[in-house]
Amino acid sequence: MLGVKANTDMINKGIDDYSKEDLLSILDETVDAIVLVDSKQNKYRTIARKGVFASLIGDTGVYEDLIQKIWFHLENSNDAINDDYKAFISYYREFKGKYSRRAKVFVEGDSEPHYIQMNVYPINGTGQYIFAMDELANEEYVEEYATTRKVNTIQNTYLFSMYVDLIKDTTSSISVTEISEDTVNATIKYSQWRMMTVNMIWPDDQKQFMTITDPEYLKENLSTGRTTSFDCKMKNLEGEYIWVKLVFIRAETAEEEFRFVFMVQDINENVKELMNTMKKYESLALKDSLTGLFNRGGIETEIRNAIDLNKKGGSEVSLMMIDLDYFKNINDTYGHAAGDSALKTFGGILLDATSGKSATAGRWGGEEFVVLVRNMTAEEAFDFAEKIRAKVEDADFAEVGKLTCSIGISQLGGEDSFDDIFKRIDSAMYSSKKAGRNRVTKE
Repeated sequence: MLGVKANTDMINKGIDDYSKEDLLSILDETVDAIVLVDSKQNKYRTIARKGVFASLIGDTGVYEDLIQKIWFHLENSNDAINDDYKAFISYYREFKGKYSRRAKVFVEGDSEPHYIQMNVYPINGTGQYIFAMDELANEEYVEEYATTRKVNTIQNTYLFSMYVDLIKDTTSSISVTEISEDTVNATIKYSQWRMMTVNMIWPDDQKQFMTITDPEYLKENLSTGRTTSFDCKMKNLEGEYIWVKLVFIRAETAEEEFRFVFMVQDINENVKELMNTMKKYESLALKDSLTGLFNRGGIETEIRNAIDLNKKGGSEVSLMMIDLDYFKNINDTYGHAAGDSALKTFGGILLDATSGKSATAGRWGGEEFVVLVRNMTAEEAFDFAEKIRAKVEDADFAEVGKLTCSIGISQLGGEDSFDDIFKRIDSAMYSSKKAGRNRVTKE
Protein backbone atom coordinates (compact mmCIF):
# COMPACT_ATOMS: atom_id res chain seq x y z
CA MET A 1 0.00 0.00 0.00
CA LEU A 2 1.08 3.58 -0.58
CA GLY A 3 1.16 4.39 3.11
CA VAL A 4 -0.85 4.63 6.32
CA LYS A 5 -2.15 8.01 7.45
CA ALA A 6 -4.05 7.04 10.59
CA ASN A 7 -5.31 9.56 13.12
CA THR A 8 -2.61 10.68 15.57
CA ASP A 9 -4.62 9.46 18.55
CA MET A 10 -4.30 5.92 17.25
CA ILE A 11 -0.51 5.98 17.05
CA ASN A 12 1.37 3.69 19.43
CA LYS A 13 -1.73 1.80 20.52
CA GLY A 14 -1.28 -1.81 21.51
CA ILE A 15 -3.14 -4.32 19.39
CA ASP A 16 -5.48 -5.05 22.29
CA ASP A 17 -6.49 -1.38 22.45
CA TYR A 18 -7.84 -1.09 18.91
CA SER A 19 -11.59 -1.21 18.51
CA LYS A 20 -13.43 -2.37 15.39
CA GLU A 21 -14.28 1.25 14.68
CA ASP A 22 -10.57 2.19 14.90
CA LEU A 23 -9.63 -0.43 12.33
CA LEU A 24 -12.42 0.57 9.97
CA SER A 25 -11.24 4.18 10.24
CA ILE A 26 -7.67 3.15 9.43
CA LEU A 27 -8.84 1.10 6.45
CA ASP A 28 -10.94 4.04 5.24
CA GLU A 29 -7.85 6.25 5.23
CA THR A 30 -5.49 3.57 3.94
CA VAL A 31 -7.30 1.88 1.05
CA ASP A 32 -6.77 3.85 -2.18
CA ALA A 33 -10.14 3.07 -3.75
CA ILE A 34 -13.44 1.57 -2.63
CA VAL A 35 -15.98 0.89 -5.34
CA LEU A 36 -19.48 -0.57 -5.12
CA VAL A 37 -20.45 -2.64 -8.12
CA ASP A 38 -23.79 -3.98 -9.37
CA SER A 39 -23.13 -6.67 -11.98
CA LYS A 40 -26.81 -7.09 -12.85
CA GLN A 41 -27.31 -3.40 -13.63
CA ASN A 42 -23.79 -3.18 -15.10
CA LYS A 43 -22.83 -0.05 -13.14
CA TYR A 44 -20.49 1.05 -10.37
CA ARG A 45 -20.31 3.85 -7.81
CA THR A 46 -17.05 5.02 -6.25
CA ILE A 47 -17.08 5.53 -2.47
CA ALA A 48 -13.44 6.65 -2.20
CA ARG A 49 -10.60 7.13 -4.65
CA LYS A 50 -7.18 8.71 -4.54
CA GLY A 51 -3.77 8.41 -6.17
CA VAL A 52 -3.82 6.64 -9.51
CA PHE A 53 -7.49 5.78 -9.08
CA ALA A 54 -8.47 9.45 -9.15
CA SER A 55 -7.52 9.41 -12.85
CA LEU A 56 -8.38 5.79 -13.59
CA ILE A 57 -12.01 5.61 -12.50
CA GLY A 58 -14.91 8.03 -12.24
CA ASP A 59 -17.47 8.68 -9.52
CA THR A 60 -19.93 6.46 -11.38
CA GLY A 61 -19.82 4.52 -14.60
CA VAL A 62 -20.41 1.34 -16.55
CA TYR A 63 -19.11 -1.74 -14.76
CA GLU A 64 -17.80 -3.38 -17.93
CA ASP A 65 -15.78 -0.23 -18.66
CA LEU A 66 -14.25 -0.55 -15.19
CA ILE A 67 -13.31 -4.17 -15.90
CA GLN A 68 -11.63 -3.17 -19.15
CA LYS A 69 -9.67 -0.37 -17.47
CA ILE A 70 -8.46 -2.60 -14.64
CA TRP A 71 -7.43 -5.72 -16.53
CA PHE A 72 -9.19 -6.31 -19.86
CA HIS A 73 -6.68 -4.38 -21.98
CA LEU A 74 -3.43 -5.35 -23.67
CA GLU A 75 -1.05 -6.48 -20.97
CA ASN A 76 1.75 -4.05 -21.79
CA SER A 77 -0.32 -0.97 -22.60
CA ASN A 78 -3.73 0.59 -22.10
CA ASP A 79 -4.65 -0.13 -25.73
CA ALA A 80 -8.18 -1.45 -26.05
CA ILE A 81 -8.64 -5.01 -27.17
CA ASN A 82 -10.33 -5.92 -30.45
CA ASP A 83 -14.12 -5.53 -30.44
CA ASP A 84 -14.65 -9.26 -31.00
CA TYR A 85 -12.94 -9.98 -27.69
CA LYS A 86 -14.91 -7.31 -25.83
CA ALA A 87 -17.89 -9.63 -26.12
CA PHE A 88 -16.26 -11.77 -23.42
CA ILE A 89 -16.13 -8.94 -20.86
CA SER A 90 -19.71 -9.54 -19.75
CA TYR A 91 -18.69 -12.99 -18.55
CA TYR A 92 -16.03 -11.51 -16.27
CA ARG A 93 -18.52 -9.47 -14.22
CA GLU A 94 -19.43 -12.03 -11.60
CA PHE A 95 -17.25 -13.63 -8.95
CA LYS A 96 -17.67 -16.92 -7.15
CA GLY A 97 -16.86 -15.86 -3.63
CA LYS A 98 -14.05 -13.58 -2.52
CA TYR A 99 -11.42 -12.85 -5.12
CA SER A 100 -8.02 -11.19 -5.18
CA ARG A 101 -5.60 -10.39 -7.94
CA ARG A 102 -2.78 -8.07 -8.91
CA ALA A 103 -2.92 -6.15 -12.14
CA LYS A 104 -0.93 -3.70 -14.21
CA VAL A 105 -2.82 -0.58 -15.30
CA PHE A 106 -1.94 2.40 -17.45
CA VAL A 107 -3.12 5.97 -16.99
CA GLU A 108 -3.31 8.41 -19.86
CA GLY A 109 -0.17 10.56 -19.93
CA ASP A 110 1.95 8.26 -17.73
CA SER A 111 4.89 6.55 -19.41
CA GLU A 112 5.19 3.84 -16.75
CA PRO A 113 2.56 1.32 -15.64
CA HIS A 114 0.97 1.25 -12.20
CA TYR A 115 0.72 -1.99 -10.23
CA ILE A 116 -2.43 -2.48 -8.20
CA GLN A 117 -3.87 -4.99 -5.75
CA MET A 118 -7.59 -5.63 -6.11
CA ASN A 119 -9.76 -7.46 -3.56
CA VAL A 120 -13.37 -8.32 -4.35
CA TYR A 121 -15.98 -8.99 -1.66
CA PRO A 122 -19.46 -10.27 -2.69
CA ILE A 123 -22.50 -8.80 -0.94
CA ASN A 124 -24.79 -11.67 0.11
CA GLY A 125 -25.00 -13.27 -3.34
CA THR A 126 -26.82 -10.27 -4.80
CA GLY A 127 -24.54 -9.78 -7.77
CA GLN A 128 -23.18 -6.72 -5.99
CA TYR A 129 -19.55 -6.43 -4.90
CA ILE A 130 -17.15 -4.26 -2.98
CA PHE A 131 -13.90 -3.59 -4.82
CA ALA A 132 -11.06 -2.52 -2.49
CA MET A 133 -8.02 -1.45 -4.48
CA ASP A 134 -4.54 -0.18 -3.68
CA GLU A 135 -1.58 0.93 -5.74
CA LEU A 136 1.57 -1.03 -5.01
CA ALA A 137 4.64 1.19 -4.90
CA ASN A 138 7.00 -1.45 -3.54
CA GLU A 139 9.97 -1.58 -5.92
CA GLU A 140 10.65 -5.14 -4.90
CA TYR A 141 7.22 -6.11 -6.18
CA VAL A 142 7.86 -4.38 -9.50
CA GLU A 143 11.12 -6.30 -9.81
CA GLU A 144 9.33 -9.51 -8.87
CA TYR A 145 6.71 -8.78 -11.52
CA ALA A 146 9.40 -8.35 -14.18
CA THR A 147 11.15 -11.54 -13.05
CA THR A 148 7.90 -13.44 -13.24
CA ARG A 149 7.47 -12.22 -16.81
CA LYS A 150 10.86 -13.67 -17.72
CA VAL A 151 10.10 -16.97 -16.03
CA ASN A 152 6.78 -17.19 -17.85
CA THR A 153 8.19 -16.37 -21.29
CA ILE A 154 7.81 -19.93 -22.54
CA GLN A 155 4.44 -20.39 -20.88
CA ASN A 156 3.22 -17.16 -22.39
CA THR A 157 3.59 -18.50 -25.88
CA TYR A 158 0.14 -19.74 -24.91
CA LEU A 159 -2.12 -16.77 -25.58
CA PHE A 160 -5.07 -18.38 -23.87
CA SER A 161 -5.80 -21.35 -21.66
CA MET A 162 -8.73 -22.69 -19.68
CA TYR A 163 -10.10 -25.79 -18.01
CA VAL A 164 -13.22 -27.34 -19.58
CA ASP A 165 -15.80 -29.75 -18.14
CA LEU A 166 -17.85 -31.01 -21.07
CA ILE A 167 -20.44 -32.79 -18.94
CA LYS A 168 -21.22 -29.65 -16.91
CA ASP A 169 -20.61 -27.36 -19.92
CA THR A 170 -18.36 -25.12 -17.80
CA THR A 171 -15.02 -23.37 -18.07
CA SER A 172 -12.67 -22.31 -15.30
CA SER A 173 -9.13 -21.07 -14.65
CA ILE A 174 -9.29 -18.87 -17.74
CA SER A 175 -6.01 -17.13 -18.56
CA VAL A 176 -5.44 -14.59 -21.33
CA THR A 177 -1.69 -13.90 -21.20
CA GLU A 178 -1.89 -10.86 -23.50
CA ILE A 179 -3.98 -9.28 -20.75
CA SER A 180 -2.43 -10.75 -17.61
CA GLU A 181 -0.65 -13.85 -16.31
CA ASP A 182 -3.36 -14.29 -13.68
CA THR A 183 -6.30 -16.59 -14.20
CA VAL A 184 -9.72 -14.95 -14.27
CA ASN A 185 -12.74 -16.09 -12.32
CA ALA A 186 -15.12 -15.81 -15.27
CA THR A 187 -18.53 -17.46 -15.55
CA ILE A 188 -18.89 -18.59 -19.15
CA LYS A 189 -20.24 -21.86 -20.45
CA TYR A 190 -18.07 -23.84 -22.84
CA SER A 191 -20.89 -23.84 -25.43
CA GLN A 192 -21.08 -20.04 -25.20
CA TRP A 193 -17.31 -19.65 -25.47
CA ARG A 194 -17.22 -21.90 -28.53
CA MET A 195 -19.89 -19.99 -30.46
CA MET A 196 -18.27 -16.65 -29.64
CA THR A 197 -14.72 -17.74 -30.41
CA VAL A 198 -15.55 -19.06 -33.89
CA ASN A 199 -16.01 -15.41 -34.94
CA MET A 200 -12.29 -14.84 -34.26
CA ILE A 201 -11.19 -17.73 -36.50
CA TRP A 202 -10.15 -17.14 -40.11
CA PRO A 203 -13.28 -17.81 -42.24
CA ASP A 204 -11.69 -20.70 -44.15
CA ASP A 205 -10.80 -22.39 -40.84
CA GLN A 206 -14.12 -21.94 -39.04
CA LYS A 207 -15.66 -25.23 -40.17
CA GLN A 208 -12.66 -27.20 -38.90
CA PHE A 209 -12.71 -25.23 -35.63
CA MET A 210 -16.34 -26.16 -35.05
CA THR A 211 -15.55 -29.80 -35.75
CA ILE A 212 -12.54 -30.13 -33.49
CA THR A 213 -14.14 -28.21 -30.60
CA ASP A 214 -17.44 -30.10 -30.78
CA PRO A 215 -18.04 -31.84 -27.41
CA GLU A 216 -19.16 -35.08 -29.06
CA TYR A 217 -16.08 -35.09 -31.30
CA LEU A 218 -13.80 -34.62 -28.29
CA LYS A 219 -15.54 -37.33 -26.29
CA GLU A 220 -15.30 -39.80 -29.15
CA ASN A 221 -11.80 -39.06 -30.40
CA LEU A 222 -9.76 -38.10 -27.36
CA SER A 223 -8.97 -40.76 -24.79
CA THR A 224 -7.67 -39.96 -21.30
CA GLY A 225 -4.24 -38.32 -21.32
CA ARG A 226 -4.19 -37.78 -25.10
CA THR A 227 -4.06 -34.53 -27.05
CA THR A 228 -5.34 -33.16 -30.34
CA SER A 229 -4.37 -29.93 -32.05
CA PHE A 230 -5.28 -27.79 -35.02
CA ASP A 231 -3.28 -25.00 -36.69
CA CYS A 232 -5.29 -22.07 -37.99
CA LYS A 233 -5.37 -18.28 -38.22
CA MET A 234 -7.09 -16.43 -35.40
CA LYS A 235 -7.56 -12.78 -34.44
CA ASN A 236 -5.34 -11.54 -31.64
CA LEU A 237 -6.42 -8.84 -29.22
CA GLU A 238 -5.35 -6.12 -31.67
CA GLY A 239 -7.68 -7.59 -34.30
CA GLU A 240 -4.93 -8.99 -36.54
CA TYR A 241 -5.05 -12.57 -37.78
CA ILE A 242 -2.06 -14.61 -36.61
CA TRP A 243 -1.17 -18.29 -36.82
CA VAL A 244 -2.05 -20.24 -33.67
CA LYS A 245 -2.14 -23.84 -32.55
CA LEU A 246 -5.34 -24.89 -30.77
CA VAL A 247 -4.57 -27.68 -28.32
CA PHE A 248 -6.95 -29.92 -26.36
CA ILE A 249 -5.55 -32.17 -23.64
CA ARG A 250 -7.89 -34.62 -21.92
CA ALA A 251 -7.21 -34.64 -18.20
CA GLU A 252 -6.37 -37.83 -16.30
CA THR A 253 -9.84 -38.43 -14.87
CA ALA A 254 -12.34 -41.26 -14.66
CA GLU A 255 -13.52 -42.62 -18.02
CA GLU A 256 -17.04 -41.26 -17.59
CA GLU A 257 -15.70 -37.76 -16.95
CA PHE A 258 -14.75 -35.47 -19.80
CA ARG A 259 -12.46 -32.71 -18.59
CA PHE A 260 -9.98 -30.96 -20.83
CA VAL A 261 -7.31 -28.33 -20.77
CA PHE A 262 -7.62 -26.05 -23.80
CA MET A 263 -4.78 -23.80 -24.93
CA VAL A 264 -4.12 -21.40 -27.79
CA GLN A 265 -0.42 -21.27 -28.64
CA ASP A 266 1.15 -18.43 -30.60
CA ILE A 267 3.03 -20.04 -33.52
CA ASN A 268 2.86 -17.04 -35.85
CA GLU A 269 6.59 -16.36 -36.13
CA ASN A 270 7.43 -20.05 -36.54
CA VAL A 271 4.82 -20.50 -39.27
CA LYS A 272 5.94 -17.38 -41.13
CA GLU A 273 9.55 -18.55 -40.98
CA LEU A 274 8.49 -22.00 -42.20
CA MET A 275 6.47 -20.48 -45.04
CA ASN A 276 9.39 -18.31 -46.09
CA THR A 277 11.59 -21.40 -46.12
CA MET A 278 9.00 -23.34 -48.09
CA LYS A 279 8.71 -20.52 -50.62
CA LYS A 280 12.47 -20.52 -50.98
CA TYR A 281 12.57 -24.24 -51.71
CA GLU A 282 9.44 -24.03 -53.84
CA SER A 283 11.15 -21.34 -55.89
CA LEU A 284 14.22 -23.53 -56.25
CA ALA A 285 12.05 -26.46 -57.33
CA LEU A 286 10.17 -24.45 -59.97
CA LYS A 287 12.90 -22.20 -61.31
CA ASP A 288 15.58 -22.87 -63.91
CA SER A 289 18.90 -22.32 -62.16
CA LEU A 290 20.65 -20.92 -65.27
CA THR A 291 18.13 -18.35 -66.53
CA GLY A 292 16.04 -17.61 -63.43
CA LEU A 293 12.86 -18.35 -65.41
CA PHE A 294 10.36 -21.06 -64.55
CA ASN A 295 11.64 -24.53 -65.37
CA ARG A 296 9.56 -26.94 -67.46
CA GLY A 297 7.51 -28.16 -64.51
CA GLY A 298 6.90 -24.63 -63.28
CA ILE A 299 5.76 -23.14 -66.58
CA GLU A 300 3.62 -26.20 -67.36
CA THR A 301 1.80 -25.72 -64.06
CA GLU A 302 1.21 -22.05 -64.93
CA ILE A 303 -0.16 -23.02 -68.35
CA ARG A 304 -2.51 -25.70 -66.99
CA ASN A 305 -3.81 -23.28 -64.34
CA ALA A 306 -4.45 -20.67 -67.04
CA ILE A 307 -6.33 -23.24 -69.15
CA ASP A 308 -8.55 -24.19 -66.19
CA LEU A 309 -9.28 -20.54 -65.44
CA ASN A 310 -10.02 -19.80 -69.10
CA LYS A 311 -12.61 -22.61 -69.21
CA LYS A 312 -14.36 -20.95 -66.25
CA GLY A 313 -14.66 -17.69 -68.17
CA GLY A 314 -11.34 -16.15 -67.25
CA SER A 315 -9.21 -13.71 -69.23
CA GLU A 316 -7.90 -14.23 -72.76
CA VAL A 317 -4.77 -16.39 -72.91
CA SER A 318 -2.11 -16.76 -75.61
CA LEU A 319 0.94 -19.00 -75.63
CA MET A 320 4.18 -18.67 -77.55
CA MET A 321 7.08 -21.05 -78.16
CA ILE A 322 10.49 -19.42 -78.74
CA ASP A 323 13.60 -21.13 -80.07
CA LEU A 324 17.05 -19.52 -80.48
CA ASP A 325 18.18 -19.87 -84.07
CA TYR A 326 21.27 -21.99 -84.89
CA PHE A 327 22.01 -22.47 -81.20
CA LYS A 328 23.76 -25.82 -81.77
CA ASN A 329 26.39 -23.96 -83.84
CA ILE A 330 27.12 -21.72 -80.85
CA ASN A 331 27.95 -24.67 -78.60
CA ASP A 332 30.01 -26.30 -81.34
CA THR A 333 31.91 -23.07 -82.17
CA TYR A 334 32.30 -21.29 -78.82
CA GLY A 335 31.77 -24.07 -76.31
CA HIS A 336 29.07 -24.79 -73.76
CA ALA A 337 30.18 -22.05 -71.37
CA ALA A 338 29.51 -19.43 -74.07
CA GLY A 339 26.24 -21.16 -74.87
CA ASP A 340 25.17 -21.02 -71.21
CA SER A 341 26.08 -17.33 -71.12
CA ALA A 342 23.92 -16.70 -74.20
CA LEU A 343 20.98 -18.58 -72.62
CA LYS A 344 21.35 -16.53 -69.46
CA THR A 345 21.31 -13.30 -71.46
CA PHE A 346 18.25 -14.47 -73.36
CA GLY A 347 16.54 -15.36 -70.06
CA GLY A 348 17.21 -11.80 -68.89
CA ILE A 349 15.55 -10.43 -72.03
CA LEU A 350 12.41 -12.50 -71.35
CA LEU A 351 12.33 -11.50 -67.68
CA ASP A 352 12.58 -7.84 -68.66
CA ALA A 353 9.93 -8.20 -71.38
CA THR A 354 7.40 -9.91 -69.10
CA SER A 355 8.04 -7.76 -66.02
CA GLY A 356 5.01 -5.67 -65.08
CA LYS A 357 2.79 -7.49 -67.59
CA SER A 358 0.36 -10.38 -67.28
CA ALA A 359 2.98 -12.66 -68.78
CA THR A 360 5.12 -15.51 -67.50
CA ALA A 361 8.21 -17.00 -69.13
CA GLY A 362 9.78 -20.41 -68.68
CA ARG A 363 12.56 -22.54 -70.11
CA TRP A 364 11.04 -25.59 -71.77
CA GLY A 365 14.35 -27.28 -72.40
CA GLY A 366 17.69 -26.55 -74.10
CA GLU A 367 17.23 -23.41 -76.19
CA GLU A 368 13.42 -23.63 -76.28
CA PHE A 369 11.34 -21.24 -74.16
CA VAL A 370 7.62 -20.74 -73.55
CA VAL A 371 5.81 -17.49 -72.70
CA LEU A 372 2.28 -17.45 -71.28
CA VAL A 373 0.37 -14.21 -71.97
CA ARG A 374 -2.88 -13.17 -70.23
CA ASN A 375 -5.26 -10.24 -70.68
CA MET A 376 -4.22 -9.55 -74.29
CA THR A 377 -6.17 -9.97 -77.48
CA ALA A 378 -4.67 -12.17 -80.18
CA GLU A 379 -3.40 -9.08 -82.00
CA GLU A 380 -1.87 -7.60 -78.84
CA ALA A 381 -0.16 -10.88 -78.03
CA PHE A 382 1.26 -11.06 -81.58
CA ASP A 383 2.64 -7.50 -81.25
CA PHE A 384 4.14 -8.50 -77.88
CA ALA A 385 5.87 -11.48 -79.52
CA GLU A 386 7.25 -9.18 -82.24
CA LYS A 387 8.74 -6.89 -79.58
CA ILE A 388 10.47 -9.85 -77.96
CA ARG A 389 11.85 -10.97 -81.33
CA ALA A 390 13.17 -7.47 -82.03
CA LYS A 391 14.79 -7.19 -78.58
CA VAL A 392 16.62 -10.47 -79.17
CA GLU A 393 17.79 -9.32 -82.58
CA ASP A 394 19.12 -6.05 -81.14
CA ALA A 395 20.77 -7.59 -78.07
CA ASP A 396 24.49 -8.14 -77.61
CA PHE A 397 25.32 -11.71 -76.62
CA ALA A 398 28.95 -10.93 -75.73
CA GLU A 399 31.34 -13.56 -77.12
CA VAL A 400 28.62 -15.03 -79.33
CA GLY A 401 27.69 -11.69 -80.87
CA LYS A 402 24.27 -11.45 -82.45
CA LEU A 403 21.46 -13.99 -82.21
CA THR A 404 17.89 -14.26 -83.48
CA CYS A 405 14.91 -16.33 -82.47
CA SER A 406 11.90 -17.96 -84.08
CA ILE A 407 8.50 -17.68 -82.38
CA GLY A 408 5.23 -19.56 -82.76
CA ILE A 409 2.09 -18.13 -81.13
CA SER A 410 -1.54 -19.13 -80.75
CA GLN A 411 -4.52 -18.00 -78.71
CA LEU A 412 -6.20 -20.45 -76.34
CA GLY A 413 -9.66 -21.59 -77.37
CA GLY A 414 -12.45 -22.32 -74.91
CA GLU A 415 -12.26 -26.08 -75.42
CA ASP A 416 -8.49 -26.37 -75.88
CA SER A 417 -6.56 -28.85 -73.80
CA PHE A 418 -2.90 -28.46 -72.88
CA ASP A 419 -1.89 -30.75 -75.75
CA ASP A 420 -4.07 -28.85 -78.23
CA ILE A 421 -2.52 -25.44 -77.63
CA PHE A 422 0.97 -26.85 -77.28
CA LYS A 423 0.84 -28.65 -80.60
CA ARG A 424 -0.23 -25.42 -82.31
CA ILE A 425 2.56 -23.23 -80.90
CA ASP A 426 5.13 -25.93 -81.60
CA SER A 427 3.93 -26.21 -85.18
CA ALA A 428 3.87 -22.40 -85.56
CA MET A 429 7.41 -22.13 -84.24
CA TYR A 430 8.67 -24.67 -86.78
CA SER A 431 6.81 -22.75 -89.50
CA SER A 432 8.88 -19.71 -88.51
CA LYS A 433 12.03 -21.82 -88.84
CA LYS A 434 11.05 -23.09 -92.28
CA ALA A 435 10.17 -19.58 -93.44
CA GLY A 436 13.70 -18.34 -92.80
CA ARG A 437 13.86 -17.89 -88.99
CA ASN A 438 13.86 -14.61 -87.00
CA ARG A 439 10.11 -14.21 -87.32
CA VAL A 440 6.76 -14.73 -85.55
CA THR A 441 4.17 -17.15 -86.92
CA LYS A 442 0.59 -17.23 -85.66
CA GLU A 443 -1.69 -20.26 -85.75
